[in-house]
Parts: sequence; structure tokens; C-alpha cells
Amino acid sequence: MPIADPHAVGAEDCLATLSVPPAGLTAEEAARRHAEHGPNLLPSAPGRGPVVRFLLQFHNVLIYVLLAAAAVTAALAHWVDTGVILAVVLANAVIGFIQEGRAEQAMEAIRGMLAPHCAVLRDGRRQSLDAAELVPGDIVLLEAGDRVPADLRLIETHGLKAEEAVLTGESVPVDKGIQPVPVEAALGDRHSMLFSGTLVATGTARGVVTDTGADTEIGKISGMLAQVEVLTTPLVHQMDVFARWLTLFILILGAMLLGYGYFVMHMEFAGLFMSVVGLSVAAIPEGLPAVLTITLAVGVRAMAGRNAIVRRLPAIETLGSVSVICSDKTGTLTRNEMMVASLASADHVFSVDGNGYAPEGAIRWREADADPEDHAVLMEFAEGAGLCNDAVLNDAGSIWRVEGDPMEGALMALAGKITRRGADPYADWLRIDAIPFDAAHRYMAVLHRSPEGERTLHVKGAPEAVMMLCADQRMPDGGTAPLDPDHWAARVEVLAAGGQRVIAVAVGQPPEEGEPLHKDQMKGRLTLIGLIGLIDPPRPEAIAAVAECHAAGIDVKMITGDHAATARAIGGMIGLSNPDSVLTGADIEVMDDVELAKAAVETDIFARTSPAHKLRLVSALQSRGLTVAMTGDGVNDAPALKRADAGIAMGQKGSEAAKEAAELVLADDNFASIAAAVREGRTVYDNIKKVISWTLPTNGGEAITIIVALFAGLPLPITAVQILWINLITAITLGMALAFEPSEAGTMRRPPRPRDEPLLTGSLIWTILLVSILCLVAVFGVYSYAHDQGYSDELARTMAMNMLVVQEIFYLFFIRNIYGTSLTWQAVKGTPMVWASLVTVVAAQFAVTYLPPLQRIFGTEAVPLRDGAMIVGVGVVFFALIETEKQMRLALGRPKTAQG
Repeated sequence: MPIADPHAVGAEDCLATLSVPPAGLTAEEAARRHAEHGPNLLPSAPGRGPVVRFLLQFHNVLIYVLLAAAAVTAALAHWVDTGVILAVVLANAVIGFIQEGRAEQAMEAIRGMLAPHCAVLRDGRRQSLDAAELVPGDIVLLEAGDRVPADLRLIETHGLKAEEAVLTGESVPVDKGIQPVPVEAALGDRHSMLFSGTLVATGTARGVVTDTGADTEIGKISGMLAQVEVLTTPLVHQMDVFARWLTLFILILGAMLLGYGYFVMHMEFAGLFMSVVGLSVAAIPEGLPAVLTITLAVGVRAMAGRNAIVRRLPAIETLGSVSVICSDKTGTLTRNEMMVASLASADHVFSVDGNGYAPEGAIRWREADADPEDHAVLMEFAEGAGLCNDAVLNDAGSIWRVEGDPMEGALMALAGKITRRGADPYADWLRIDAIPFDAAHRYMAVLHRSPEGERTLHVKGAPEAVMMLCADQRMPDGGTAPLDPDHWAARVEVLAAGGQRVIAVAVGQPPEEGEPLHKDQMKGRLTLIGLIGLIDPPRPEAIAAVAECHAAGIDVKMITGDHAATARAIGGMIGLSNPDSVLTGADIEVMDDVELAKAAVETDIFARTSPAHKLRLVSALQSRGLTVAMTGDGVNDAPALKRADAGIAMGQKGSEAAKEAAELVLADDNFASIAAAVREGRTVYDNIKKVISWTLPTNGGEAITIIVALFAGLPLPITAVQILWINLITAITLGMALAFEPSEAGTMRRPPRPRDEPLLTGSLIWTILLVSILCLVAVFGVYSYAHDQGYSDELARTMAMNMLVVQEIFYLFFIRNIYGTSLTWQAVKGTPMVWASLVTVVAAQFAVTYLPPLQRIFGTEAVPLRDGAMIVGVGVVFFALIETEKQMRLALGRPKTAQG
């Protein structure tokens, strides 16, 4: 069945060779071919195997240090120390291996959610399918902005151009048609073909699938395979670089201490060496980049659960600082369930009843049913609505669904209501030619042949655009009269003021037989039938989300192609701050950049805008220092999405071009999901700050304890092996728990953070110093107390070690609430992850303190109950001190975080 050179054969011959009926493949035949050819997927790039991933866990500067230390301790016959070090290295590798696997699984799940969909003709009906389900012989329907899902032989085109740079390097869109080309034509000259992975730039098309998966042209180019994005962001990279430089600094400091202790203090080398190893382990935040990566993975999955799919991970950081959201109206702020509400002819305004997309309902005039026999203009409305249309209505049992544009679905339902002939009343009419809707001319025109052989031309589109083509208007008696623009403009205002989206429909004189339909031939040859008003009510959840954004200090601006009055009505319904002030595309055109920047900040509604206006608005808002999130769905929205700080594409109605340009994709096209994504973005950023703010001070407390002891020539209050134990048990439990923290109370009642706000602020440095000094005082204090009580060195060190762990536990509960008090029941209650970590740490500390086998390994002794209670009491005092210091800063109006 495969065709060697489909570009060189005619479209009909291609369909015949592939055994494709005019109505498309049946479901049974498609299933058979899918079993034969397999899914339409590119071959997966070879990933790293589990063995390689495990071995890469040892590729870390600190691991090298520990392995070298293990070799030295083995040479010195310190076998217990050697065993503990190797156990720490192995445990670190196992944990990293498991967590990296989970992070990759998270990204694979997101990749699956981004699987492209396409429209196909099967069983005579238009259907939406996952592109992976395509088989050779499927008839695919494409429009501007779509990504081509497989290699296609074109069978019908209207103004079609394709961007094929991904395959041919040709930067200019290529004209496409259905005529065969020579067999020897180069890839870039095969104008009768569309290739998988390329983009439809303009126009519409139908094509039959000739090759899928690995057999496509792009499938033959292994180097073009898309990879799952590496789970990192500029912030994580910054912290990775910081950790590397800090590691180098600590290693140099350790070498200095080794030389100082051995040559100046004349300390015994083996013990001194282990002390330096303990310092290195204590001070180097070896697990920080890994924990930050896990935090990102958790955030990515949380966003996906809220229907916000992250395509580029830096968007997570950006969302935390968004100060303006520019949103499309239709389907994002509204339900995207269009329904015709009004019909305005030259002398009457009819109301339309019904429910959703069901082609059932009454047409009323003056509270009575209007019969098309008495109002001939209604049948003209039905023809314009039903013929100038690419949508398909499907009866899904209890609800009617639309395949295609929701507005066209509502128009098809209108045609069914007027004619009372079901969901496709004009199925027996033959479409001869068409001019697809385009933002440049803002109308659609179709040329049909009726069953009686009569040729008809219908046009629908924006009222201004359609009326510019009309010479006259339809009158009640069936005749015509000169067009009255003022009358129709007033009608548009009345309908739009009620929140209705208004389109105009017209009928015209068709071109000569055999002559193609062209834009230039229509001006002055159309007769205006009337106006159609459609309603798309706001989403209730969008109203709540707008209020939530306002509370978070985020401005919401609505940018729409609708009429100004329609936009104003919807803006008032959803609660925009300034719904009465509206700028139109015409207003934007006459403004210079300075004027637009001022007006963009003060205005919340922009109507009758083009994609070019969106781009200017983004730049204007950014010029005022604002961080802008922009939504878009069309191919022409791609520049604005790229320019925005956070481009957000629509997952359902969005073109593949828009999704490629965006950082986020909304799976449900719902504005509430944008607000949820901002909340999750702020939460992820907060959790990253918490991880950093927990890791650096606790590491600093461990390190300064060793440094002071070595420089002062004092015995170490905690041995190197015990330091290794603390870092192992706390870093993989307490630190990791912060990655799963939920949003703090008031997360969406804070103003956006500045984009250039650094993480390592002066406040964080102060926190590191404060916590480190308090740890030093507590550890040495407990160690000295134990000696004053006459306890052994082993017991004194055991108490000091437990003191350090208790402080880290209390510090965890402190750092969980960086914007408010930690002294609330919600804060104390914690999360399951926090309590699981706490139970693990406490159980491990009891084991290493009281179990004889572990006592021999770690040099510990059982701590008396009274002294254990005293250690916890010191931890309470430590918590009280740092919490009081935080409340003092909050009361003085300083930065509301423990780290700035």
C-alpha cells in the first residue's frame, strides 16, 4: 500500500492507491492499519540506562572528596570510619538515583500531556484525534497555525503556505497546491506534499496521510528528535555554580586547617584529617542542586494537576513575579460555549432560544415564534450561517459537542434551528471554493453549488469588514436597498452592549463559472443580510480568579478582537478594575510608544485588536518595568507570546505554532488555570527559597563548630563520622520535605516579587550568621555542660550531636513559614511529608544513640532522659530566639522573609 513517490502522482490516484473512500477511513479500517503500521510516533531517542544513571550519581566533587577520604582512612586502618564514609556515599547515590528517576517521570508525563491533536475525516465525520492514532490513508484537515502531524499528499488547498525550515532550511513559507510534481523534485520543491513537523503558515488544506512515524521525512532524520527538557532553570544553575565555588573555597580552607593543625598545633594526623573531612561534608551543600531539582519536579507536577503544563522551566521562576496578565476573552475568561442570541435584519430583531450547541430551539419576534415562511430573511440567515462554516456538530448523547470553532458550531446550530433539518442541513450542497478567515481581512467567503445546480456566494465576518464589501442590504420584501451604515452601526452597538459578539452575514453575486474566488472581486458585489449576536458567558471560576489576581497585586487586562461594547460588558461581568475604559485597535494605531505605554497601564480592556497590537502592548507594559504574562492561540500570536515574560498558549483551541512559542500551555483554556499557575509558581519559588534558607544556615552551623574547635585547639564536640551521619539523615529527609510544602497562607495576597530580586540577599547572609552562631553556642554549651557533669567524651559528643539535630528540626518548622508567624496550629500541624521526615530522623537518632551496634560504630553513648529533655528545651529556646527575631523584622516593615 505505501506509495514510493506520492508527490509525483495525482491526488485522486493517491487516494485510490491508499484505498481511501471519499468519506475517509472507517473506524474498523483505521484500527486495522494502526495494528499494521503502529503508532504515529517518532522513534524515541536512546536514554541513559539505569546503570549509567546510577554511576553518574558518583560524579560529584564531594563524592570524590569522600572517596579519597575513605582511601586515606583505610590506609590508616580506621575501618569504621572507612565503612561509614562508603555507606554515606552509597546512600547518597541510591537516593539521587531514585529522585532523578522521579524527576524524569514527571517530565515524561508532561510530554505526554503535550501530545498534539489533529482533525481527521473518519466515517464521514470530522473528528479530533491524538496525532499518534493517525494511519496511512487518513484524511487530515489543517488550518493556519497547525503543526502537520504526518507526511500528507494534499488533495485540497485554499491559500496554503507552509513553513518548512525545520526540514529544508527555507526561511520563507512555501506555496502549496495539489498538482503533482516530478519524481526527481527536491524535498523543498514537493509542493503537493506537507511534511510531518512543519507548520501551516496560512490557508486551509485537506491531505491524505502517506507516511507515519519513522517513515516520515522527519522520522528519517534522527538528529531532529525532540528531547525532554533538562529539569533545570537559571536559578538552579546559579545555585549549582555557587555550590561549586563554595566547594572549592571549603577545600582550600580545609587544606589550610590541615596544615595549621599538623604543623602549628602538632595535632595527630589521622584525627585531624577526619576533622577536615567532617568540615568538608558539613560546609559543602552537596545535596542543594538535587533538592532544588526535586522541588522543580514537584512544582511541575502540581501545575500539571492544575491544567497548566510547563514547556520551559524558567517560566516557573517568572510566574512568581508576574505583575500583569494579558488574557484573551473567548474561551479563557468566558465559557467558549457560543450560542446565537439575536438576529438583526433591516427591520426586525429576532431572539433565539436553545441550549448549548443543540440544533433545536425557537426563533422569536415580539415574544412569538417566527416562522421562516413569514420571514424569508431567516432562511438567508440559515444559509449564510450553515454554509459559511467549517464546524461539525456531534450528538454525544446528553450534550451536543462541536468539532471546530465554537462560534461556527453555534452558527451551525442556528441553521438547524431555522431549517429544522438537524445538525447539517446543507450536507447536499457542494463547496466549490473558499477564502478562509484570516485576521488580516477578518471575514470568510464560500462559493457553493446547490442541489438544483445554482451557484451561491456567502460571506460572514466582522461587521466593519463585511459592510465594506456590501453595496446594499436585504429588505423585508426580499428586495434590496442602499446600505445604511449608520443604522447598522447603531444595531451593532445595541447588541454588543449586551455582551454579545456580533458578526455580519452577506450574500453576493458569484464569479463567472470556472473563475476562482478572490478577495479583490467582492467589494461592492455583496448584499448585507443582517447581524448575528452570539453570547459567551463568563466562566464563574474566572470571575473568582480575577479577584484573586487583584488581591495578589496582579493587574488583569483583556485583549480581544471583539467589539468594544462587547468587551466592556464582559469586562464588567468578570470584575476588571476599570471596565469602562476601552482602547481599540484603531486607538493603538495612532499612538506612539510613549503614549501607548502610559495608556496600557491605565486601561484594562483592549478591543478590536490584531496580533500586532498584542506585541506592541506587551512591549509597552514591559517598558514600564512590569512582568507580563500573555495568552494566545493563533499562529499570529507567536511573536507576542515569545516577547512576553511568560507566554501562555491555549491547549484546546491553540495552534501548534502558539504552543511552540509559549512557556506554558493551558490544558483547559481557562483563566482560572492561569491564576492557579501563578499560585503554584509562587509556591515553587518560595519552596526553593526555603530549601536554600534551610540548607546554608544548617551547613554553616555544622562547619563553624568544627572550624572554631580546630583553630582554638579544642577537642571536636562532634566527630567527623557523626557529622557524616547528621548530613546523611537530615539532608535526605528534613531538607527534602521542604520541596513538598503547600502554598503559605496569603500567597496570593502578596504583591509580585521584583524580577531581579536575588536569593542570596543581605538578609539571608544575616540569617546564616545568626543560625550558625546559635548552633555553635548551643553545641559547645551542651558539650561543656556534659564535661562539667563528669560525663565521658563519648557521651558529651553524643549530646552535642543530638543538640545539632534538634536545632535543625526546630529550624525546619521555623523556615516553613517565611512570610508569617510559625506559632499557629496550621504551622505546627505540618504536612505528612514533614512528619514522615521528622519520625525518620527521630527514629534514626534514637537508634544511633541507644542501640549498642550503632554505638560502637559512631562512638555514642545512651543519653539520660533528663539530659535529653534539656536538649529539647535548648531547641525550644533556639526556636523562640529566631522566631522573635523574625517577628521584630516583620513589625519593623523589613522584607517579609527569613532570607529577604
